[in-house]
Amino acid sequence: MLKIITKSFYRELINYGIHEKDVVTISTYLLDCVMKEKVSSRKSEFYSQLFSIKDISDEWTAARKLTLHEVRISPLTPEMYAQVAVWLKNPTIKYSFISLFPDSESGLTQYLNHPRREYFSIFYCNEQVGVIGADNIDVESKKLEMRKFVGNTGLQGKGIGKLATFLFLYYSFCILNFEKIYIHSGDTNIRNINLNSKFGFELEGLFFDDVYVKNERHDVVRMGLLKSRWMEIFSAA
Repeated sequence: MLKIITKSFYRELINYGIHEKDVVTISTYLLDCVMKEKVSSRKSEFYSQLFSIKDISDEWTAARKLTLHEVRISPLTPEMYAQVAVWLKNPTIKYSFISLFPDSESGLTQYLNHPRREYFSIFYCNEQVGVIGADNIDVESKKLEMRKFVGNTGLQGKGIGKLATFLFLYYSFCILNFEKIYIHSGDTNIRNINLNSKFGFELEGLFFDDVYVKNERHDVVRMGLLKSRWMEIFSAA
Protein backbone atom coordinates (compact mmCIF):
# COMPACT_ATOMS: atom_id res chain seq x y z
CA MET A 1 0.00 0.00 0.00
CA LEU A 2 2.84 2.40 0.80
CA LYS A 3 4.20 1.93 -2.73
CA ILE A 4 0.81 2.80 -4.20
CA ILE A 5 0.46 5.89 -2.00
CA THR A 6 3.98 7.03 -2.85
CA LYS A 7 3.33 6.66 -6.57
CA SER A 8 0.12 8.67 -6.34
CA PHE A 9 1.73 11.35 -4.16
CA TYR A 10 4.61 11.72 -6.59
CA ARG A 11 2.19 12.23 -9.49
CA GLU A 12 0.32 14.89 -7.56
CA LEU A 13 3.54 16.75 -6.74
CA ILE A 14 4.48 16.86 -10.41
CA ASN A 15 0.96 18.02 -11.31
CA TYR A 16 1.32 20.85 -8.78
CA GLY A 17 4.42 22.01 -10.61
CA ILE A 18 7.04 20.71 -8.18
CA HIS A 19 10.36 20.03 -9.90
CA GLU A 20 11.78 16.51 -9.64
CA LYS A 21 14.91 17.81 -7.89
CA ASP A 22 12.72 19.24 -5.10
CA VAL A 23 11.01 15.91 -4.35
CA VAL A 24 13.98 14.82 -2.20
CA THR A 25 13.67 18.04 -0.19
CA ILE A 26 9.97 17.38 0.36
CA SER A 27 10.82 13.85 1.53
CA THR A 28 13.11 15.37 4.15
CA TYR A 29 10.34 17.68 5.34
CA LEU A 30 7.97 14.72 5.59
CA LEU A 31 10.45 12.84 7.74
CA ASP A 32 10.77 15.89 9.98
CA CYS A 33 6.98 15.97 10.41
CA VAL A 34 6.94 12.30 11.37
CA MET A 35 9.59 12.86 14.03
CA LYS A 36 7.62 15.72 15.56
CA GLU A 37 4.11 14.24 15.46
CA LYS A 38 2.78 11.91 18.12
CA VAL A 39 1.93 8.44 16.85
CA SER A 40 -1.80 7.64 16.96
CA SER A 41 -2.95 4.51 18.72
CA ARG A 42 -3.94 1.53 16.56
CA LYS A 43 -7.49 1.67 17.90
CA SER A 44 -8.09 5.18 16.54
CA GLU A 45 -7.34 3.99 13.01
CA PHE A 46 -10.74 2.26 12.70
CA TYR A 47 -14.32 3.48 12.48
CA SER A 48 -15.07 1.57 15.66
CA GLN A 49 -14.62 4.97 17.33
CA LEU A 50 -17.73 6.16 15.46
CA PHE A 51 -20.09 3.17 15.50
CA SER A 52 -20.37 -0.52 16.32
CA ILE A 53 -22.62 -3.49 15.59
CA LYS A 54 -24.87 -2.71 18.56
CA ASP A 55 -25.72 0.68 17.01
CA ILE A 56 -27.50 -0.93 14.04
CA SER A 57 -31.28 -1.11 13.98
CA ASP A 58 -31.88 -4.54 12.42
CA GLU A 59 -35.39 -4.82 10.96
CA TRP A 60 -34.38 -7.16 8.18
CA THR A 61 -36.71 -10.04 9.00
CA ALA A 62 -39.77 -7.85 9.48
CA ALA A 63 -39.24 -5.02 6.97
CA ARG A 64 -36.12 -5.77 4.88
CA LYS A 65 -34.20 -2.75 6.14
CA LEU A 66 -31.12 -1.94 8.20
CA THR A 67 -30.59 1.50 9.74
CA LEU A 68 -27.66 3.34 11.32
CA HIS A 69 -28.28 6.93 12.39
CA GLU A 70 -29.88 8.77 9.41
CA VAL A 71 -28.86 6.14 6.84
CA ARG A 72 -30.84 3.08 5.78
CA ILE A 73 -30.34 0.35 3.20
CA SER A 74 -33.16 -1.68 1.63
CA PRO A 75 -33.32 -3.93 -1.45
CA LEU A 76 -33.06 -2.04 -4.74
CA THR A 77 -36.44 -2.39 -6.47
CA PRO A 78 -37.17 -2.14 -10.24
CA GLU A 79 -38.93 1.23 -9.97
CA MET A 80 -35.64 2.68 -8.71
CA TYR A 81 -33.55 1.52 -11.70
CA ALA A 82 -34.33 4.65 -13.74
CA GLN A 83 -32.84 6.89 -11.04
CA VAL A 84 -29.73 4.71 -10.85
CA ALA A 85 -29.32 5.01 -14.63
CA VAL A 86 -29.50 8.82 -14.35
CA TRP A 87 -26.82 8.88 -11.64
CA LEU A 88 -24.51 6.71 -13.73
CA LYS A 89 -24.58 9.27 -16.55
CA ASN A 90 -22.41 11.47 -14.34
CA PRO A 91 -18.82 10.80 -15.57
CA THR A 92 -17.43 11.28 -12.04
CA ILE A 93 -19.57 8.37 -10.82
CA LYS A 94 -19.43 6.27 -13.98
CA TYR A 95 -15.63 6.19 -14.22
CA SER A 96 -15.04 5.70 -10.50
CA PHE A 97 -15.49 1.96 -11.08
CA ILE A 98 -12.90 -0.39 -12.52
CA SER A 99 -15.63 -2.41 -14.24
CA LEU A 100 -18.27 -0.03 -15.60
CA PHE A 101 -22.01 -0.41 -15.12
CA PRO A 102 -24.11 -0.73 -18.33
CA ASP A 103 -25.00 2.60 -19.99
CA SER A 104 -28.64 1.90 -20.87
CA GLU A 105 -31.54 1.39 -18.47
CA SER A 106 -32.38 -1.94 -20.12
CA GLY A 107 -28.79 -3.11 -19.80
CA LEU A 108 -28.70 -1.95 -16.19
CA THR A 109 -31.92 -3.84 -15.44
CA GLN A 110 -30.45 -7.05 -16.83
CA TYR A 111 -27.22 -6.46 -14.93
CA LEU A 112 -28.90 -5.85 -11.55
CA ASN A 113 -31.13 -8.91 -11.87
CA HIS A 114 -28.25 -11.32 -12.39
CA PRO A 115 -28.45 -14.18 -9.83
CA ARG A 116 -24.89 -13.51 -8.64
CA ARG A 117 -25.66 -9.89 -7.75
CA GLU A 118 -27.67 -8.27 -4.96
CA TYR A 119 -28.02 -4.49 -4.72
CA PHE A 120 -29.55 -2.10 -2.18
CA SER A 121 -30.79 1.47 -2.21
CA ILE A 122 -29.06 3.84 0.17
CA PHE A 123 -31.51 6.19 1.91
CA TYR A 124 -30.53 9.34 3.80
CA CYS A 125 -33.34 10.89 5.86
CA ASN A 126 -35.75 8.70 3.84
CA GLU A 127 -34.47 10.01 0.49
CA GLN A 128 -32.87 7.60 -1.98
CA VAL A 129 -29.34 8.91 -2.51
CA GLY A 130 -27.22 6.00 -3.75
CA VAL A 131 -26.60 2.32 -4.30
CA ILE A 132 -24.54 -0.37 -2.58
CA GLY A 133 -24.37 -4.07 -3.27
CA ALA A 134 -22.71 -7.31 -4.10
CA ASP A 135 -21.19 -8.54 -7.34
CA ASN A 136 -19.71 -11.96 -8.03
CA ILE A 137 -21.56 -13.65 -5.16
CA ASP A 138 -19.88 -16.97 -4.48
CA VAL A 139 -22.13 -18.99 -2.18
CA GLU A 140 -19.79 -21.98 -2.00
CA SER A 141 -16.80 -19.90 -0.91
CA LYS A 142 -18.98 -17.47 1.08
CA LYS A 143 -17.44 -14.37 -0.47
CA LEU A 144 -18.56 -11.43 -2.60
CA GLU A 145 -17.36 -8.20 -4.19
CA MET A 146 -18.72 -4.92 -2.79
CA ARG A 147 -19.56 -1.91 -4.98
CA LYS A 148 -21.21 1.39 -4.02
CA PHE A 149 -21.75 5.03 -4.87
CA VAL A 150 -23.63 8.05 -3.55
CA GLY A 151 -25.49 9.36 -6.60
CA ASN A 152 -26.70 12.60 -5.06
CA THR A 153 -23.43 14.52 -5.36
CA GLY A 154 -24.74 17.34 -3.18
CA LEU A 155 -24.74 14.95 -0.24
CA GLN A 156 -21.26 13.54 -0.74
CA GLY A 157 -18.88 14.16 2.14
CA LYS A 158 -21.54 13.77 4.84
CA GLY A 159 -20.46 10.27 5.87
CA ILE A 160 -23.39 8.57 4.12
CA GLY A 161 -21.10 6.16 2.27
CA LYS A 162 -19.39 5.13 5.52
CA LEU A 163 -22.66 4.31 7.26
CA ALA A 164 -24.04 2.48 4.21
CA THR A 165 -20.83 0.46 3.95
CA PHE A 166 -21.06 -0.57 7.59
CA LEU A 167 -24.68 -1.65 7.13
CA PHE A 168 -23.77 -3.68 4.06
CA LEU A 169 -20.89 -5.36 5.90
CA TYR A 170 -23.30 -6.24 8.68
CA TYR A 171 -25.74 -7.71 6.16
CA SER A 172 -23.02 -9.76 4.46
CA PHE A 173 -21.39 -11.07 7.62
CA CYS A 174 -24.28 -11.33 10.09
CA ILE A 175 -27.32 -12.05 7.88
CA LEU A 176 -25.84 -13.85 4.89
CA ASN A 177 -23.14 -15.32 7.14
CA PHE A 178 -20.47 -14.87 4.47
CA GLU A 179 -16.81 -15.06 5.41
CA LYS A 180 -15.13 -12.56 3.09
CA ILE A 181 -15.79 -9.32 1.22
CA TYR A 182 -13.40 -7.84 -1.32
CA ILE A 183 -13.24 -4.64 -3.36
CA HIS A 184 -11.36 -3.35 -6.39
CA SER A 185 -10.11 0.21 -6.71
CA GLY A 186 -7.96 2.35 -8.99
CA ASP A 187 -4.41 2.77 -7.73
CA THR A 188 -4.77 6.57 -7.42
CA ASN A 189 -7.93 6.45 -5.31
CA ILE A 190 -6.00 6.83 -2.06
CA ARG A 191 -8.94 8.34 -0.18
CA ASN A 192 -11.04 5.27 -0.91
CA ILE A 193 -8.21 2.93 0.08
CA ASN A 194 -7.83 4.71 3.43
CA LEU A 195 -11.58 4.68 4.01
CA ASN A 196 -11.79 0.94 3.42
CA SER A 197 -8.78 0.32 5.67
CA LYS A 198 -10.70 1.89 8.54
CA PHE A 199 -13.31 -0.86 8.17
CA GLY A 200 -10.57 -3.49 8.47
CA PHE A 201 -9.92 -4.13 4.77
CA GLU A 202 -6.34 -5.10 3.99
CA LEU A 203 -4.40 -4.88 0.75
CA GLU A 204 -4.36 -8.22 -1.09
CA GLY A 205 -2.70 -7.31 -4.36
CA LEU A 206 -1.83 -4.78 -7.05
CA PHE A 207 -2.53 -5.65 -10.69
CA PHE A 208 -0.44 -3.50 -13.02
CA ASP A 209 -2.12 -1.99 -16.12
CA ASP A 210 -5.05 -4.33 -15.52
CA VAL A 211 -7.92 -2.31 -17.03
CA TYR A 212 -8.48 0.11 -19.90
CA VAL A 213 -10.64 3.12 -18.93
CA LYS A 214 -11.03 6.43 -20.81
CA ASN A 215 -8.27 5.55 -23.28
CA GLU A 216 -5.73 4.83 -20.54
CA ARG A 217 -4.51 1.72 -18.80
CA HIS A 218 -4.85 1.68 -15.01
CA ASP A 219 -3.50 -0.40 -12.15
CA VAL A 220 -6.07 -2.12 -9.94
CA VAL A 221 -5.89 -2.53 -6.18
CA ARG A 222 -7.68 -5.42 -4.49
CA MET A 223 -8.51 -5.25 -0.79
CA GLY A 224 -10.19 -7.91 1.33
CA LEU A 225 -11.94 -8.16 4.68
CA LEU A 226 -12.57 -11.34 6.66
CA LYS A 227 -15.58 -11.70 8.92
CA SER A 228 -13.38 -12.65 11.87
CA ARG A 229 -11.35 -9.44 11.49
CA TRP A 230 -14.44 -7.24 11.18
CA MET A 231 -16.06 -8.83 14.24
CA GLU A 232 -12.84 -8.35 16.20
CA ILE A 233 -12.86 -4.61 15.46
CA PHE A 234 -16.55 -3.75 15.74
CA SER A 235 -18.34 -6.26 17.97
CA ALA A 236 -16.67 -5.04 21.16
CA ALA A 237 -16.58 -1.34 20.26
